[in-house]
Amino acid sequence: MGNTKIIAEAKNLWMKLNLRGAILTSLSLQVFLIFFAPMRKRWSNWWFATLMWSAYLVADSVAVYAFGLIAKVQIIGGTSDSKADAYGDLLAFWAPFLLLHLGGSDTITAFALEDNELWRRHLLNLLFQLGTACYVLYQSLPSNKLIVPTILVFIGGTIKYIERTRALYLASFSKFRGSLLPSIDVMRLLNIESRDAGEQNKTDLEDREVIRYAFFYFTTFKGILVELPFFGQMDSSIDFFRMITAADAFRVIEAELNFFYDVLYTKAALVHCPTGYLFRAISIGSVVTAFALFYVLNKHGFHEYDVRITYTLLLGAVGLEFVALGRLICSDWTIAHIGRFEKHPIGSTFMKFLLKFKSERSPFALHILHARWSRSIFQYNLIDSQLRRWPKWIEKLLDCISLKELFDELKSGHRKPYSDELGELIIKELIRKSLALNSFEGWKYLCAARGQWALEHSETQQDCTNLLPFVSDVDYDESLLLWHVATELCYNTDTDESTNCNIDRGNSKVLSDYMVHLMIKQPDLMSAVGGYGEIRFQYTRDEMDNFISKNLSDGSKTKITKESACQSLLPFDAEQRLYEEKGMVIESVLTDACALARVLQSIEEEKRWKIMSEVWVELLGYAAIHCRPYNYAQQLSKGGELVTLVWLLMAQLGFYRHLREPRSPWEGRLIGRK
Repeated sequence: MGNTKIIAEAKNLWMKLNLRGAILTSLSLQVFLIFFAPMRKRWSNWWFATLMWSAYLVADSVAVYAFGLIAKVQIIGGTSDSKADAYGDLLAFWAPFLLLHLGGSDTITAFALEDNELWRRHLLNLLFQLGTACYVLYQSLPSNKLIVPTILVFIGGTIKYIERTRALYLASFSKFRGSLLPSIDVMRLLNIESRDAGEQNKTDLEDREVIRYAFFYFTTFKGILVELPFFGQMDSSIDFFRMITAADAFRVIEAELNFFYDVLYTKAALVHCPTGYLFRAISIGSVVTAFALFYVLNKHGFHEYDVRITYTLLLGAVGLEFVALGRLICSDWTIAHIGRFEKHPIGSTFMKFLLKFKSERSPFALHILHARWSRSIFQYNLIDSQLRRWPKWIEKLLDCISLKELFDELKSGHRKPYSDELGELIIKELIRKSLALNSFEGWKYLCAARGQWALEHSETQQDCTNLLPFVSDVDYDESLLLWHVATELCYNTDTDESTNCNIDRGNSKVLSDYMVHLMIKQPDLMSAVGGYGEIRFQYTRDEMDNFISKNLSDGSKTKITKESACQSLLPFDAEQRLYEEKGMVIESVLTDACALARVLQSIEEEKRWKIMSEVWVELLGYAAIHCRPYNYAQQLSKGGELVTLVWLLMAQLGFYRHLREPRSPWEGRLIGRK
């Protein structure tokens, strides 16, 4: 009998310790998510994404597990009646905090777009967990000394959980698409606002203007995410992006994508409305009042350790609420909404205060916390990856344990900072193409161009005749590889550093490595590339590896420099190597790439790099407008990509694949503009 009692006491103690640990773990995960979740839109590290994914999944599981433990412990009871009553009151008080945790932070409601489609599951969980919380509260009646603060936290937790479920529902594909179907009233409002925005003739935008214009165009064009056609505003958008600087254009696009991110992955759109502000005030007020009531309460009969845990939960809840409030006040949404009151002295002063924290010139250096994307560009170079390959015995070992791909990525993949010079090149070329949008047939040709338009309209057109077959007579993926290898050969064999083409040379190199990275590492963003692109890449890589091994290597590739390898490859002119894959004949592009490099080198250096940079921008643009917006929306939570910015910019410059042959007045104005 004694042993049975000891075992029961031990089980009871273990369950209590387990419960306390689960509740504190749940709180810790919420603290982690509210501070680090916003960083995923500007950090592209795979390890950080994995950490965020784990925290997002575990947070809900731990909270639900703690709910189950509370219900079970309450049934078992304590070691004595008085202590059982006090402990039961605390259990009933702890349960609503788990509702707060299940409500999640404002900074992350969905980890991926697929999570939004699971809103029905979250609704079912909401009903079940509310029922559990009510049951726990009922079990503590009628002698619950903490009934008032418990009800207050219950109100706050219910609001937060409903907010999360509704945010997921509103961001689900069908609901989001349905909410964007146009109406006559919305059309009239947009026309009025567009004239107001279009009349501003600025060439250098202030921070507040960037956010205001970004919010306007986000509101106007957010249907692009669900592939809805535009209804007006295209003329205004084209004129706007033509009249501002390249740096400002990218600032506006970055801010606009940030609004897209908030709508799809956070509670921002739900909270930033009168109803959202009201319920957020109720939630904060409930938690703060509960803290005050517990603080003044006579805590006789409560275990000291349990009181400390309760204070931790209360302080954590209050702290999380005020952090969320601070983020809400300092967000782009707030700046966009109070812009209409900026002429009022109070509104103007408040706006200046907010911008102090977001400006790049901020003395507080807090603008880093508000960065809207990673501002870095992934690079993958074919020749460099071959020279830096692991020894074959290591590759075989890594392949056996399924780690070869991971280690290859760590060794060969890297990033370069996004530069303003690259942005200026992209904007200049896209604006130049948008000026040619004067007919529907011309629009179709420009959207289908993948290098030929840049060559045909180059300032040095007479030098481009021999280059046209390398873009017009080959598949898109083949063209990418051809120009990538040729760019690398030219880049590493140019010896004159005194020319004035270093900017175009550097931009061509960055775009070349970036496009190959997308093709090999992120094919979901390169739907324009056929399914044989990766196979062609592998064949080209193998042929290059064979050439290097036979002609340059003495057993160790580490002694070979890229310059020497490129010098040796440049005259390469072997018979085309053909491979057959599932009935299709695929060829390595190495021979043609070397031929292209030789043609390019026959052109004067400054003209050569100008031509190459223009072709690479067009190849990037072709990929951008031939990928589904859904894939870009997925990428917003992974650090952002340059191709995503280019896609949105091109869409608002008129390069949108859901435009069609003019059948209505607004479409005629768009494609008939001069």
